[in-house]
Amino acid sequence: MFPNHRPRRLRRTPALRRLVSETEVRPRQLVLPMFVKEGATEPVPIASMPGVVQHTRDTLRKAAVAAVQAGVGGIMLFGVPQTRDATGSGGVDPNGVLNVSLRDLRAELGDDTVLMSDLCLDEFTDHGHCGVLDDNGNVDNDATLAIYADMALAQAEAGAQYLGPSGMMDGQVGVVREALDAAGHVDTGVLAYSVKFASAFFGPFRDAVESQLTGDRMSYQQDPANVREALRETALDLNEGADLVMVKPALAYLDVIRAVREVADVPVAAYQVSGEYAMVEAAAANGWLDRRRTVLESLLAIRRAGADVILSYWATEAAGWLDQR
Repeated sequence: MFPNHRPRRLRRTPALRRLVSETEVRPRQLVLPMFVKEGATEPVPIASMPGVVQHTRDTLRKAAVAAVQAGVGGIMLFGVPQTRDATGSGGVDPNGVLNVSLRDLRAELGDDTVLMSDLCLDEFTDHGHCGVLDDNGNVDNDATLAIYADMALAQAEAGAQYLGPSGMMDGQVGVVREALDAAGHVDTGVLAYSVKFASAFFGPFRDAVESQLTGDRMSYQQDPANVREALRETALDLNEGADLVMVKPALAYLDVIRAVREVADVPVAAYQVSGEYAMVEAAAANGWLDRRRTVLESLLAIRRAGADVILSYWATEAAGWLDQR
């Protein structure tokens, strides 16, 4: 009578394991975050993110084409300006680095990919916060929303197909949606950063965008301890018209991804952030982890938790691996 059940029968060969696999990651589900640096004449390596660079406009186009050819489903673009000011005016400027580069990519790629843009002020402000500051040095939510509306129009007119308001301002999705619709951009979508925690895992990203931040963002990004709050934020964004909702970071918040998946009636995205990338790269460089297996396992975990879309700095490379399986 022992043992009556032998689950190992379903694991015996690669063919059996493929046949009964419950979760998969496909290249089309991946989005590649990319950085473009104003005035750069050659790619600038990001020390804390080995293998990731701040692109020139030319290398950005080439790398984006390579990602699309690899089957990656989308691109999320961040701009790194040469100059910054208190209101982040470079983010609204049609000739600013982000908007110019969006036009470049839309001209190059057309509708062959989903072109997304980060809609936030932190890259463009001289204080590094995601919004403008009031007289007391606090982020002014409603004054920031007015600028977000202008940024949304600039990015939509530059060719972005989906906008990613990431500043965690109250009401940001509704303001962006209203501005887009009023200007006739009814087909431009909103990828809502609905759940963005005040996370230590964002550290290397600040190198990537040359952040000028002093202090922290705890008054507007979410407390890592709170799941109910995350679900409330998700519900608000859905009510305001979000087309997708996102959880950021991903790997340390798989439970939150699952909780959001259970309440959201739109696709759920998760952002595998810079700190997650940097940890794996560092461990692999030291020979402590098998790099390829670890990357693919991490993506699988995020999908298994419920994410339909994953933003990952490994997107292009992982797409090649996935097609070899």
